[in-house]
Amino acid sequence: MALSTSFRSNLIKPLTALTALSSTQHLRRPFSSSADDSTVLTIETSVPFVGHKCEPPSRNVETTPKELLGFFHDMALMRRMEIASDSLYKSKLIRGFCHLYDGQEAVAIGMEAAITKKDCIITAYRDHCIYLGRGGTLVECFSELMGRQAGCSKGKGGSMHFYKKDSGFYGGHGIVGAQVPLGCGLAFAQKYSKDETVTFAMYGDGAANQGQLFEALNMAALLDLPAILVCENNHYGMGTAEWRAAKSPAYYKRGDYVPGLKVDGMDALAVKQACRFAKEHALKNGPIILEMDTYRYHGHSMSDPGSTYRTRDEISGVRQERDPIERIRKLILSHELSTEAELKSIEKKIRSEVDDAIAQAKESSMPEPSELFTNVYVKGFGIEVAGADRKEVRGVLP
Repeated sequence: MALSTSFRSNLIKPLTALTALSSTQHLRRPFSSSADDSTVLTIETSVPFVGHKCEPPSRNVETTPKELLGFFHDMALMRRMEIASDSLYKSKLIRGFCHLYDGQEAVAIGMEAAITKKDCIITAYRDHCIYLGRGGTLVECFSELMGRQAGCSKGKGGSMHFYKKDSGFYGGHGIVGAQVPLGCGLAFAQKYSKDETVTFAMYGDGAANQGQLFEALNMAALLDLPAILVCENNHYGMGTAEWRAAKSPAYYKRGDYVPGLKVDGMDALAVKQACRFAKEHALKNGPIILEMDTYRYHGHSMSDPGSTYRTRDEISGVRQERDPIERIRKLILSHELSTEAELKSIEKKIRSEVDDAIAQAKESSMPEPSELFTNVYVKGFGIEVAGADRKEVRGVLP
């Protein structure tokens, strides 16, 4: 399918030269001197923010060598996990639906850098890396993907239903757009509790036309809820390009009466700045929409080759110009925070860590058949019946 020239050029933007200001004259590599880990660097984002009914934040983002190296490690870990999941799926160790996140890692990493685990996140079915960012482990991820008891949802959720309530992660959800009203409900609880936290309700451009999204946003605006709606615009809803599905693909403006901000979702520092800005806004003024301009390298799911509705040249062009890991790698090297050899060593250790986690996950057993009936009702409630005529009732709803 031929894509319009303007659409393709919007995907593959030239990588703007990155500039930085340092609070010291010279930076030594933190591996050689840990004293420099907290040195403050000011980095300019790759492209400007674009605001709707709000003044965009500054393009100058403060960071540290420790944070940049952490970004590199965590995004490389997420990338490797998703590539390994691809192999496990093709080996039929992962069954059912499986939606991979490689290419979009900067959204998860930048968001986490701006918030705390007391803030809530709820997302759709492309949820593996969001869970990892919330503090989940590789073993829990791979166990859940393979339907094992050691998984974060005890092997009963699979790829689309990761969950970690103790870190404010209220799940991946399989129904398109359905997580947004739930996210606004979490924000309602936060405002009711007066705990000064926010909820990030994430969805894709394919869900951006859902009626329930607009109903929830309207209620959130009426009640001034601390809800941040995050549209991860990877430009294809399944196999449909945004320009074919949306009359107005400027998703950050979709709130009309609700402010919005367009963000380079391939730039972890830009995402961090935008999420910090959004949290401050939401706590004072109510909901805001963030549109993360991002891109997925895999198809929509493992059943989608991802090359029938876009060209391979388009995919490789985004990899070369906008890849989030390579952007951070270039920053690290340009500021002499590490060497190429040291970064390759980190990636080698990550490969080993992922392989070990997969081996451990394979050791975990499958759920017992009795688990089919647990986690349906709140413990102590619900109804139990026996017999085809359901006359023998052992418990009833209060």
